[in-house]
Amino acid sequence: MTPLFTSAPRLPALYSPRKMPENKRPVDQIVRELLENLGEDPDRPGLQRTPERVAKAYEELLQGENQTVEEVVGQGIFEEEASEMVLVKDIEFYSLCEHHMLPFFGKAHVAYIPNGRIIGLSKIPRIVDLFARRLQVQERMTQQIASALQDVLDPKGVAVVTDASHLCMMMRGVQKQNSSTLTSCLLGNFRSDARTRAEFLGLVRNLDR
Repeated sequence: MTPLFTSAPRLPALYSPRKMPENKRPVDQIVRELLENLGEDPDRPGLQRTPERVAKAYEELLQGENQTVEEVVGQGIFEEEASEMVLVKDIEFYSLCEHHMLPFFGKAHVAYIPNGRIIGLSKIPRIVDLFARRLQVQERMTQQIASALQDVLDPKGVAVVTDASHLCMMMRGVQKQNSSTLTSCLLGNFRSDARTRAEFLGLVRNLDR
């Protein structure tokens, strides 16, 4: 199927699950060594189960590494002659910055214009979570969400805006607690048609923070 907007960013390699090393060391063992290297005693009462808890937490926080768009979407694509913008707003997401492995979190606003097919509304937050639950940068995550929808629906256009707070800026470095970061990716009619773009951006600007 030929995409309607051929200059859309394509990131297929990043859709696939990451390959795990064959002889990987247990994460809880690595966390234990980290605690020791930080001068802590991993055998004291408060830390005895911390390595296990951290390993389980990272498994959950990074579960998107082991999923594909196809698995998440499943049978959620339907033939439908809808032609107006579909917008799912205020999708909460939580991710880990790949630079410091500290959380960034916020909301995603995702829209598309159908072209004979629609996607189950619950699948859009699932796609957001798929890419959020990886070691990420917000800019790439936003593009991945848009490109995934473009690939599975071949719609007339896709638009994604994410608004996030980054603990790597809030807890360390410049320590700016009230700043947030906005990123966007506009494909198809959202980029080429000024009125469509203005409608979407107007809706996003009017969303409650």
